[in-house]
Amino acid sequence: MVNKKHQLSIRKQCKLLEISRSSLYFKPNAETDLNLDIMKEIDRINMKYPSFGVLRIKNELEEVGYQVNHKRIRRLMKKMGIEVIYPKRNLSRLGRAEYVHPYLLRNLNINRPNQVWQIDISYIPMKKGFMYLTAIIDVYSRFIVGWQVSNSLEEATQTELLNESIERYGKPEIINSDQGSQYTSKNWINCLKGHKIRISMDGKGRATDNIYVERFFRSIKYDYIYLNPAETGLDLYLGIKNFIEEYNQRKHQGIGNKKPKDLYKFEKTIQLKSA
Repeated sequence: MVNKKHQLSIRKQCKLLEISRSSLYFKPNAETDLNLDIMKEIDRINMKYPSFGVLRIKNELEEVGYQVNHKRIRRLMKKMGIEVIYPKRNLSRLGRAEYVHPYLLRNLNINRPNQVWQIDISYIPMKKGFMYLTAIIDVYSRFIVGWQVSNSLEEATQTELLNESIERYGKPEIINSDQGSQYTSKNWINCLKGHKIRISMDGKGRATDNIYVERFFRSIKYDYIYLNPAETGLDLYLGIKNFIEEYNQRKHQGIGNKKPKDLYKFEKTIQLKSA
């Protein structure tokens, strides 16, 4: 349906069709079938035991029949964007310290939509290959305000998604992320400062600082991704789109058995009337 010779740009055509440009250009990553299987298993282990390092993951892999050395596991985890949760001495890699910001959510009373958003990116296994899913969640309502699939961990995909989410829903007062390379970068920091959004980042190695978007990733992987491995980028995009639409419209215990979509829109309407 996307015509590269059409007068409309590829970006505009994808936006009108509500599909991700990344899925249009999707090509399976060049890893062997064995490595792809190992990566899927590493992802399952990391979801269940986020504090397991390379050696403990190696032990878990051996339990299910994979004889893999620690060097391969470390390389694959790096490619997947997985960072083990445990306290570390250094707060950031050399050269990125200037972009690290303090965690602002501790003891903060989050009582309205667009007060705090959380963003993160996660590895998504497919039948052949893999992609990455970035999601932005409104902490107060648990409403997914933005998401996209991509075939790389490039910094630009994060700012592109944030700008699209702000255009659609307005900007948050604070946005929280981890200290991954996508967020401790000049590109990301300048984008947030340009929107005059306060910047919050997880403490290095802390499991609960970005908990709400992490819980979303756990839900979508266990309830959909692992059960329905996608054949193509478009299949993955459409499946995630359907899951998120349902996620936003189903009741959540964490918000008093209310629906994220209703709570987000209802509270925003009250704020607008009050203003």
